[in-house]
Amino acid sequence: MADATFRSGLRILIVRAKPGNRSQGFLQAGKLVFPCALGKGGISANKREGDGATPLASMRILAGYFRNDHFAKARRTRLPMAPIGADLGWCEVPDDRNYNRPVRIPYGASHERMRREDRLYDACLVLDWNIAPRRRGRGSAIFFHLARPGFTPTQGCVAVTARTMARLLPLLSGKTMLKVVR
Repeated sequence: MADATFRSGLRILIVRAKPGNRSQGFLQAGKLVFPCALGKGGISANKREGDGATPLASMRILAGYFRNDHFAKARRTRLPMAPIGADLGWCEVPDDRNYNRPVRIPYGASHERMRREDRLYDACLVLDWNIAPRRRGRGSAIFFHLARPGFTPTQGCVAVTARTMARLLPLLSGKTMLKVVR
């Protein structure tokens, strides 16, 4: 990754489904291609809360979270990154005032715990899906995070191996777009 595109950072990551497997895909970063996991619902142009689909969209990478005790390499990036504490959650209830926002847990409405035992969010980047403007029921917690072994499906996120994430992080910035295409 020594060409000029990578020295100046990545402007775009392109994600597409793997032929014959809608919940796995390929992530293209410049001339390099990496395997990735997609949502169990495949790619959807009509993303809805709970459908398990990855949105067909261009999404800016806003910022991220990391587990300092598991993935300290996340500090090597141009993105704003915050450590994941035991009290960090993400609200997933469309009628809640904090829908699709980070919350401090315990929290009264249903939420996702960001400090996970399965380590999927050891490095977790927030995509600007349904952030501003925020539309009730259009999907929450759409992240770019770490994949399970075998690239099993996500709930709508894009996920890569820890090695791929560590390789990409230094090249990402708030100007990087993650574009999911068909």
